[in-house]
Amino acid sequence: MEVTCSRCNKSLKIPDEKLPREQIVKIACPSCRNKISIDTRGGTADAPGAETDAEGASPDRAGEKGSGEELDYGDDTSLGFYEEGTKLALVLDSDLARKEQVRAAVEALEYRFVDSPNTRDAISKMRFHVFDLVFLAEGFDGQPLEHSPIINAINHVPMSVRRRIFLSLLGDQFQTMDNMMTFAMSANLVINPADLDKLQAVLKKAISENDRFYKVFMDTLKDLGRA
Repeated sequence: MEVTCSRCNKSLKIPDEKLPREQIVKIACPSCRNKISIDTRGGTADAPGAETDAEGASPDRAGEKGSGEELDYGDDTSLGFYEEGTKLALVLDSDLARKEQVRAAVEALEYRFVDSPNTRDAISKMRFHVFDLVFLAEGFDGQPLEHSPIINAINHVPMSVRRRIFLSLLGDQFQTMDNMMTFAMSANLVINPADLDKLQAVLKKAISENDRFYKVFMDTLKDLGRA
């Protein structure tokens, strides 16, 4: 799908699968931050170059009611584009110093670091991208891990997608690489903050073990004719 910003005339190519169906989606132009309204009701977008009003809605659509939910991704970067094959790490931590420590570890493992300021933005990013690694810290956006909307969202994606996401949880209540707690939290790894200085090595080991497990799992499904 191709749309054009009415303010700066920048052309954006957005993969159809990144846009929710039967909704009006507002995104910010990456060049001038003008809001662009994309109408996917009926599977089509507003005509390229369509005008938007001060709120970002197309004038000829503004009066329509009851024909689809409107989602405003205005100033977030949910529709950011990454080269095919790029490994993405979504890091969710309200502690800025600690987040930089995590950034160094994931970038050393050749992941593209992506962060988010709040839960809503994080979930919208996950709507448009499958992150290879999600790193979630206790207290992110004021939410305890036991009731985290992030974990809930990950647990409700199709299993074929969930297998691709390596979920790491950080909290004082954890013992690093505790398999029982990892299972109880529906995660792939739990980490204690005291071990952040060893994060790169811990992630490398845990991800490698996870990849080996799923290779055996997928090979077994193929042998059974179910993959």
